[in-house]
Parts: sequence; structure tokens; C-alpha cells
Amino acid sequence: MQRVPITKQGYDHLKQELVHLKTVARPENIKAIEEARAHGDLSENAEFDAAKDRQGFLEGRIGELEFKLANADIIDPDSVPKDKAVFGCRVVLENIDTGEEVRYQLVGPDESNIEQGRISVSSPLGKAILGKGEGAEVVLQAPGGRRSYELVEIE
Repeated sequence: MQRVPITKQGYDHLKQELVHLKTVARPENIKAIEEARAHGDLSENAEFDAAKDRQGFLEGRIGELEFKLANADIIDPDSVPKDKAVFGCRVVLENIDTGEEVRYQLVGPDESNIEQGRISVSSPLGKAILGKGEGAEVVLQAPGGRRSYELVEIE
């Protein structure tokens, strides 16, 4: 089984979601199923059908989170070397064509959030950045065409 890198913050976020699903969402849904059953004929009971669908979703998400947490490899971003772009580090890229600078933190697939400047190491850009040092050219073949960046800084 392949281990998936994740920061402590990302691990804690997944764990909190799992606890919430098990202690709040699942019991609420069980109560909703019981209430819908009490209304009688289940063959025409939309509330019951919706609650059962929700139960399937909840159980699937709980299983998914348990799997992710069991296979997580927690990495402290402060402990990684700063000479090359690796998981957890923050990078500053400059678009060679436009001069625009962007900042990203390289994180695991479950933590990526472009609005927060967090990109997955398994994304095309993340893969292109990994292993590069400051001053290196990062080339990405995007759907809109080829993009070139300079890796300005590793923080």
C-alpha cells in the first residue's frame, strides 16, 4: 500500500471530519431514518429514501476517510530541506511570459486548495516543480498551451 504524504494540519482536518461524521452526522441520519419509518408506507416515502441515500453517502465518506488516515504519512514542512522543491515547501514562481509571481505550498492531494495557494504534489504543476532548485525553469504543458515559470524562491 502506497503511503500518501500529508501535513499535520491536513491530517487533523481529515480526522476532525471523520469524528464529526461518526458522532454528529451519522446519529442525526439514523434518527431521520427512524422518523421516516414511523410515517408508514416506505414504498412512497421520499423522506425515507433521502435518509437512506444520505446514509450511503455518510458510510462511503467514513470509509474513505478511514482509508486515507490509515495510509497517511505525516510530514512536517519545517523539517524538509530548502535546497530543492519538495513536499511541504512553499515556492515562488514567476511566469516567464507575463512576469506574474505566484506562491504555492506543495501539499498532498487531500489538502490542495488553489484559493489558499496549496497545490498537490501529484498535480501536473506540482510534479513539474518537485526536485527543482531556485533559478530552475519549470515547464508545464497545460490545456491552454505550454507555460514556463522560473522557480524564484523556495521558502
